[in-house]
Formats: sequence, structure tokens, C-alpha cells
Amino acid sequence: MRWSRPIALASVAVLAQAGPGLMALPSVRRRVAPGLHGLGRPGHVALTFDDGPDPASTPRFLEELDRLGWRATFFMLGALARRTPGLAAEVAAAGHEIAVHGWSHVSHLARRPDTVVDEVRRARDTLAEVTGSSPRWLRPPYGVMSGGDLLAARGTGLRPVLWTTWGRDWTTDASADGVAAEVLRGCGRDGASGPTVLLHDSDCTSAPGSWRSAVGALPVLAEEWARRGWGVGRLADHGLG
Repeated sequence: MRWSRPIALASVAVLAQAGPGLMALPSVRRRVAPGLHGLGRPGHVALTFDDGPDPASTPRFLEELDRLGWRATFFMLGALARRTPGLAAEVAAAGHEIAVHGWSHVSHLARRPDTVVDEVRRARDTLAEVTGSSPRWLRPPYGVMSGGDLLAARGTGLRPVLWTTWGRDWTTDASADGVAAEVLRGCGRDGASGPTVLLHDSDCTSAPGSWRSAVGALPVLAEEWARRGWGVGRLADHGLG
């Protein structure tokens, strides 16, 4: 009996840290947390990119987005923004929204909650410093929420948001057409609930060169979304409340 209380407390701590990870399942979060799932206003697509800024690839995305007349939300890693502050500032100067993806691309489930809080705050402050823009959104690495992320969001004023659909653009065999098809498969066709789309502007945790499939998918997506009459923009314009 003398061990029952410590075991119970340890179990509660584990559940508090790992329990939010269930939101990594799209079927769960769509049903219980549509805002976290990224469902916004009808006929609008929130376009988001993770894992940058990367001098080898992010400028190519900026060029294509400018050509298409789109603005997007970039979930940046604090460590990479600190390494390339000029590029991070360039993203913000182009009218794109800056958001927090953590300090480094390590699952927050593998971190102590207080470490997650410290790293998220550090990333937020770094991004604000180098871009002149105050982030509003938090997306943890791999899209796996932890108890530490909930504490970090509460302490920093950031709002967690994952995604409605993604392009699976991180694999060695990804192609522009395949990425576009994967994104559209998860968008639905009626536009009744606007999706949040996840792509990657860096291959720092993906197959080398895989970012080219994502940037190549953008004109394919532009053609289809224009045909449907859907607008494309930032999370700030998505009507998540």
C-alpha cells in the first residue's frame, strides 16, 4: 500500500504529459477539437509550412508564393531562425505569418514539460526578435501534442493548431503531382469547412531534396483551388476564432 500513492501520482503525470498526444489522430481531433484540426471558414484554405527557415529551400517557396499572390503561415524552428535571422525576417517582410514549431525538431513527448515550456518560450521570443512579428500559433514537432505544449501555450499566449490535410512531401519518392493529390484528398470538395494544409519548406527532417515536391505542388493546387473558387491565405485569415 505504501507504493500505491507514488504509483498513482506517476501515472497521473504520465497521462498529463502523453494524453494530449491522442490529438495526433485526425479522426479524434476533427471530432472533438475542430479548431486544432484547422477547420476554418468555408471556401478558404490556410496554407502552412513547417521546419524552416532553410536557406537552401525557403527562398524558392517565397518566390513561388509571390508569383501566385499567396500569403501563408510559416511554422519555424527557433534554432534555425537564430542561425539565419535574415531569412526569417525576409519571410515576415513578404507578408507571411510567423508561427512557432518549437526550438528544435525533437518530439515534445521526449522532453520534460518544464523543458517544453522553456523551449517554446525561447522560440517565440527569438522569432519575435528576428522577424519583428509576434507569433500567435504553436504546432509541436511531428504534430504530437504533449502536456508541456498545453502548459507552454497557456504561459505564452500561443494557440495550438495542427492541420486538416498534408501532402506527405517528406518521402524519397514524393512528386509534385503526388503531393497535390494527397493534399486534395484530405480537403473535401464542398469547401463547407475550410482546411488547413501542411507542407514543408525544408528537408531538415525529411528526405534530401524532398522539398522540391512541395514547391512543385503549389501551381497544381492553385489551378484546382481556383477552379473551385477557394481563397488561399494565412491562419490569421482562416476564421479559427
